[in-house]
Amino acid sequence: MSVKKKPLVVVTRKLPDSIETRMRELFDARINLDDTPMSPEQIAEAARTADVLVPTVTDHISAEVVNQPDCKLRLIANFGNGVDNIDVTAAHARGITVTNTPKVLTEDTADMTMALILAVPRRMIEGASILTDGKPWAGWSPTWMLGHRIGGKRLGIIGMGRIGQAVARRARAFGLQIHYHNRRPVAPVIAEELGATYWESLDQMLARMDIISVNCPHTPATYHLLSARRLKLIRKDAYIVNTARGEVTDEDTLIKLIEGGEIGGAGLDVYEHEPAVNPKLVRLAKAGKVTLLPHMGSATIEGRVEMGEKVIINIRTFLDAHKPPDRVLPSML
Repeated sequence: MSVKKKPLVVVTRKLPDSIETRMRELFDARINLDDTPMSPEQIAEAARTADVLVPTVTDHISAEVVNQPDCKLRLIANFGNGVDNIDVTAAHARGITVTNTPKVLTEDTADMTMALILAVPRRMIEGASILTDGKPWAGWSPTWMLGHRIGGKRLGIIGMGRIGQAVARRARAFGLQIHYHNRRPVAPVIAEELGATYWESLDQMLARMDIISVNCPHTPATYHLLSARRLKLIRKDAYIVNTARGEVTDEDTLIKLIEGGEIGGAGLDVYEHEPAVNPKLVRLAKAGKVTLLPHMGSATIEGRVEMGEKVIINIRTFLDAHKPPDRVLPSML
């Protein structure tokens, strides 16, 4: 009796142990145990040998990769919600299915967004460094380390999808007034629940907000959505929080405006040229002007395991000749 050959699945980064174990059980899985990012040449080689590729946000799956004459890929099962790291159009044209892991990290990312909304105006990281960096502290003072109250302030959310709405729910509980810009207004029942004010004009919203939260995906249409011109519309005492993608913001202009006192500060979990972080941002962080995190917004054990489970479901469904539940088409982007 012949044994059916398992499909070859190449995983580009280290995943939770439980997910890797299950993949080994189900597939001929090549696991990246030391978590060293694969080079473009290694990714191209994987496309020539694997039936399924499981990349992450750090892996660029270009048109050149999928258009190799001997590309063997049938499925790209992305470990992540965003697919801006994949040329979906080129993959689709080549007959390669692309999937992602949506609806898993909404609450985790919203939690981190809210943490930055609190941390920046209240100077939390700056205050914590007084104790951890061995700086002198004379005790409580009525005028020392004063930040700003967030209750009653206006929060402008850019992108009112699942994460934007989750941020709005948290922010409303802290007494913030919810405003948002989106391609179209949310359903009236959601707007009423959140007490949210819709702005068709992003320019007009930016000029009126106390805190701005970036929660839109990175697409060609949102690249530098917060352009130099738009950043200059923001009030001098306002803050920007970005847990979405660094490419949405013109980072160089943001730095210049914060350095010049034209914007109050920022809380950033993502960067335009990630993993590189602009040294000027680091200096601003040391000066207490910005709060920087190393792309931790979705970093929970529960979230990573759920992402892996979705990847496995998408692979198994595809291999069973059914439409994967999280298929991504070019028309959806």
